[in-house]
Amino acid sequence: MSAPGQEHLWDKEVKGHRTYNDIRIYSEDDLKKAAITDEELKAFKPKHSTPMLDELEKGPWPSFVSDIKKEALHRKKLGQDNLMIPEGIAEDLLGVVELAYIDKETHWKHGGIVGVLGYGGGVIGRYCDAQEKFPSIAHFHTVRVNQPGGKFYNTDYLRGLCDICEYRGSGIMNMHGSTGDTVFLGTFTEQLEPIFFDLTHDMGGDIGGSGSNLRTPSDCLGKARCEFACYDTLALCYDMTMTFQDELHRPAFPYKFKFKFSGCPNDCVAAIARADASFIGTWKDDIRINQDAVKEYVAGKIPPDGGAFAGRDWGPFDIQKEVVDLCPTQCMSWDGKNLSINNAECNRCMHCIDVMPEALRPGVDTGLTLLFGAKAPILEGAQMSVVTIPFMYAKPPYDNIKDVVRKALDWWMEEGKNRERLGECIQRFGLRTFLDVLGIPAMPQMVKEPRSNPYMFFKEAEVPGGWKRDIKEFRKKHPL
Repeated sequence: MSAPGQEHLWDKEVKGHRTYNDIRIYSEDDLKKAAITDEELKAFKPKHSTPMLDELEKGPWPSFVSDIKKEALHRKKLGQDNLMIPEGIAEDLLGVVELAYIDKETHWKHGGIVGVLGYGGGVIGRYCDAQEKFPSIAHFHTVRVNQPGGKFYNTDYLRGLCDICEYRGSGIMNMHGSTGDTVFLGTFTEQLEPIFFDLTHDMGGDIGGSGSNLRTPSDCLGKARCEFACYDTLALCYDMTMTFQDELHRPAFPYKFKFKFSGCPNDCVAAIARADASFIGTWKDDIRINQDAVKEYVAGKIPPDGGAFAGRDWGPFDIQKEVVDLCPTQCMSWDGKNLSINNAECNRCMHCIDVMPEALRPGVDTGLTLLFGAKAPILEGAQMSVVTIPFMYAKPPYDNIKDVVRKALDWWMEEGKNRERLGECIQRFGLRTFLDVLGIPAMPQMVKEPRSNPYMFFKEAEVPGGWKRDIKEFRKKHPL
């Protein structure tokens, strides 16, 4: 995620764009000398015996153990003179994981508060409690790097990131963390400020969020490549990231808070299941139908699901069985000639569009649905976000969206308990209170299940005459 004014720093279509050669740390000769052959890798023996980890290299699947061994050999060939932290960090990492398997307990201890000047998040501190045996991982801090919008990289940018991670860290990266960040796994405290400098000055990027703050916002690739996107996820994600920089880098919340942006109800970033504020593209008008293309699907001339199930013979496509009968609101019908949709009953699940993308399209009056309150199982168990505003337009400068988000954040910061997610706070106070805070009415889309509470609670404004009563008039009807 680039800083303002540096959005096109790596854009190859822009004159004077930055290249890998402008910021590279290792020369081609360095990389050639450190290249690993299959024979060298087979002959390599890490300094710690790891029989339990070695079991994880067996079978047909990729193994993180094999990857770490390869990195350990790569660092040996680079040599300590070309590295800012101990050369043996990958080998000691294998050793401490093996020890954890033997002891059946972790040997990492939380590192407390470590980070870079001016930022309260973005670095997860970690130390080893067996430093005498594994000195190269005495520190093993994680650095979260704010990923580009839609996770679009070019190779120059990726090579720059890899150089920084290799030179100042363990060389082990996670592409990407579940929040969305690019993750540098393992570095020493002394290298945190240099890493931050390299990311901001050389790469034009930034570190992400961690702790009780706004976590790094993430998005799908949206209109850049997806024909179903109902709003520009890249533009909104970038704008919200820049707007809420203080919340992202300086923790002031009761707990973590996540923005996730999906361009359509397919929700490729799983916003509805993981984000405190979920922005999911939708449309307000009718699904567009190409009846000729529908007939082509029925005739078997166009493969359903974009050809995703073409690997075996599933039999002829059955539009009644595979589309109409699977509609969750039963709003579709097929008379053998035409497909009809009762759009007033459609809940925008996308199933029919996914099965027949050449015949069906989202409407043209597009925007997003704003939902709040999803989270993983922490205090009250996992929950999905609740529809709060069924439809909003998503157009710059997005003030209509930001105003609602700010109201939610202000209330949660005031009322939320320590380590209580927004969804749990809504559960504790009730959705009705949350809607009052936002200043919006209750809507049918918010109903999760029929009510089970037999009691009705009214506000004074909802009762004719309010709560006040004339005691004298009351006693005329009900004397003592």
